[in-house]
Amino acid sequence: MEKVAMKSSSSQAKILGTIVSISGAFVVTLYKGPPIIIIHAPSFSLHRPINALSSVDQSWAIGGLLLMAEYILVPMWYIVQVQIMKVYPAELTVVFYYNLCVSVMAAIVGIFTETNPSAWKIGVDMALASVLCSGIFGSFLNNAVHTWVLRIKGPVYVAMFKPLSIAIAVAMGVMFLGDSLHLGRLLTL
Repeated sequence: MEKVAMKSSSSQAKILGTIVSISGAFVVTLYKGPPIIIIHAPSFSLHRPINALSSVDQSWAIGGLLLMAEYILVPMWYIVQVQIMKVYPAELTVVFYYNLCVSVMAAIVGIFTETNPSAWKIGVDMALASVLCSGIFGSFLNNAVHTWVLRIKGPVYVAMFKPLSIAIAVAMGVMFLGDSLHLGRLLTL
């Protein structure tokens, strides 16, 4: 476990980085600001109809709290994972069990939150492709690379690049989903 020495410039930089990261999550959540780039959604847009978005917009505070919780819990997981890797250094096995546990927990939460059985049906269409891409690239590959770097460099190096995912998500939303780029999101980039 890494020690925090307040007089050390290394520890001060890590603490400052943590504060900046959490502050960035708050800015993204709480300050939308005026639009910088307005892009109209393409004809093949994945957006829901306008009337369905009104209920989603009301729960932005919950999303902000969950984003803050992620930025607190993920670095903690990296620290725990380094300790696991010292005892059991097989990265892919650790990633497999991590993904298995997360899948079981997500299934349990999903069963209680989605009571409509027809929502669980996945056909051979865009829904299946998104589930496969999310599982392969968003979970397995992401976790495998993070675990490998954790073993080689340690948790600080991996956590340092975590805020970059916000910038990538904003850029992809603007390019592929037709999202407007607002000043609040630009400030965190």
